[in-house]
Amino acid sequence: MNRSKSILASLRFANWLLSTRVCSTPSFYSQVTCFSRFSSNLSFHPHSSRLLNTHQRLFFSTKPNSLLQLILTNDWSHELESELDKFNSALTHETVIYILKKLDKDPKKASNFFTWARKENGFNPNSSVYSFMLRILANKDTMKEFWITLREMKNQGFYLDEETYYTIHSCFKKNRMSSDVVALTHFYERMVEENAKDSIAQKVAGIILGDEWSDEIEKELDGKKIDLSDNLVIRVLKELRNYPRKGLKFFHWARNFSSYKHNTVTYNALLRVLARHDSIAEFWSVIAEMKGEGFEMDTDTYIKVSRNFQKYKMLDDAVKLYETMMDGPYKPSAQDCSLLLRSISGADIQDLNLVFRVVNKYEAAGYSLSKAIYDGIHRTLTRASKFDEAEKIMKAMKNAGCEPDNITYSQLVFGLCKARRLEEACKVLDEMEANGCSPDIKTWTILIQGHCDANRIDNALMCFAKMQKNCDADADLLDVLVNGFINQNRVDGAYKLLVEMVNIVRLRPWQATFKTLIEKLLGKGKLEESMNLLKLMKQHNYPPYPEPFNQYISKFGTVEDAMEFLKALSMKEYPSIGSYLHVLKSFLEEGRHSEAQDVLYKCPHHVRNHPKVSELFSTKSTS
Repeated sequence: MNRSKSILASLRFANWLLSTRVCSTPSFYSQVTCFSRFSSNLSFHPHSSRLLNTHQRLFFSTKPNSLLQLILTNDWSHELESELDKFNSALTHETVIYILKKLDKDPKKASNFFTWARKENGFNPNSSVYSFMLRILANKDTMKEFWITLREMKNQGFYLDEETYYTIHSCFKKNRMSSDVVALTHFYERMVEENAKDSIAQKVAGIILGDEWSDEIEKELDGKKIDLSDNLVIRVLKELRNYPRKGLKFFHWARNFSSYKHNTVTYNALLRVLARHDSIAEFWSVIAEMKGEGFEMDTDTYIKVSRNFQKYKMLDDAVKLYETMMDGPYKPSAQDCSLLLRSISGADIQDLNLVFRVVNKYEAAGYSLSKAIYDGIHRTLTRASKFDEAEKIMKAMKNAGCEPDNITYSQLVFGLCKARRLEEACKVLDEMEANGCSPDIKTWTILIQGHCDANRIDNALMCFAKMQKNCDADADLLDVLVNGFINQNRVDGAYKLLVEMVNIVRLRPWQATFKTLIEKLLGKGKLEESMNLLKLMKQHNYPPYPEPFNQYISKFGTVEDAMEFLKALSMKEYPSIGSYLHVLKSFLEEGRHSEAQDVLYKCPHHVRNHPKVSELFSTKSTS
């Protein structure tokens, strides 16, 4: 373990020495030195599962973590509730969200905690807490608790927002809970109807969106004699989510009411609205302001804002936010850290400074680096072509007891292929075998993709042949090879490979692979081969792909080609009327009226006499 820490420290120091960027944060060397002075005091230890005095023995110094650990390490019981009562302080919004997030894989316990918090601790949930609780309860084992909580939420005058509704709806559909899907949809639509009749939030938002913010807007709002509440503020902010600066103006206006005071709930709602490129300065200003008021960003808000930053490549802000949260009582999870590292590694330009800032904060909180975190560092180094440093990280992993696996080696193979060091990438797979780690299909696919990207399709096929001795191909790999052939203008090779993989290996290609190859074959005038692929699609129960055939046959095909195509379209005796109409219309639009008439003559009786077909030909004859 000590050796792995020294390797990490040397990497950070080397990165600092090589960096030419001006950075406001302390150097890696000073950060690592500072960490080494206190890290020995922040190690994890196994905890006793006995209930009594658990919170007195925990290494966590903050009350949210002590409360959480007490809940996590014990089954729910009257004895546990008695111990929880000893904390003698009202739960905050941030603490409840933090604990519920940690319990989201145990909905029964989450429900028990939520009930205890409300009935015994006196906690008053707001709409965001109810929404979060509903997302946790949306599974087959806790449907009774779900519907009770939803009805209670409605009785409290809270609104099931659109995002939560669609999240839960898709969860029910995924789990094939059809009756609950219908019930939820009915509940939501009725609630939307009721709210539409008296939607103060929409009226307030309408006034604000009507013009630029001004004294006149404020006077109009003042004249409405609005009874402000947390729920109303949250709903107005959601209505203004595409206009973040107007949302901030409304927030400031609401603060002037003597009868209303903002709290952690409304601050968190505002942060979700401001977390965008065009209002990032205001976002950080509000973060500082709410800190001054003694409020914290809650865990659910952090996750949504961080993912938004990562989605839109606002990685500096994502890392800054991570550091801010790690300095507070509601620290992000190890999974959040790993996801952030993955986003950083996926950026167009690799910024190692961001990686080490994240890792420093993670370690400074007393956490040991996990396999996922090591992989996150390693991924960024390999994508930045820093292979010597990546090798040192792999050594650090081993010294820390984390053996490199297919994920780790695949990252190295990807980086080497990206750097066009293909021979070295091939040797990595030999090294894997020597170390007792057999390359899986994903590792082989990355290697073969690297050769295809370098236009070395023959070498890719050699790798493919070697792979087949120990590993079966899949649709992803076939798609890579087919596109490799196509990119080298070897469409015949792509066709032959796909047909062999289907007929001999019994592989089921992706629908997109079929479509791409059909288009390329028709572009080369290979109708027969394209038709064979259409028949194979039908055998694999894919929907037909008629569009490129209609275009090609109407220009270059014969009547027999058209009839063969129509026959290939359907598993039934005849394709749909629409299919016949498309073929006939395509011939007519190309001015090939005699061929259209010949195709019509060969059509079955019910098609020839169909009103739409008669209309098509009568229209063309008069035009």
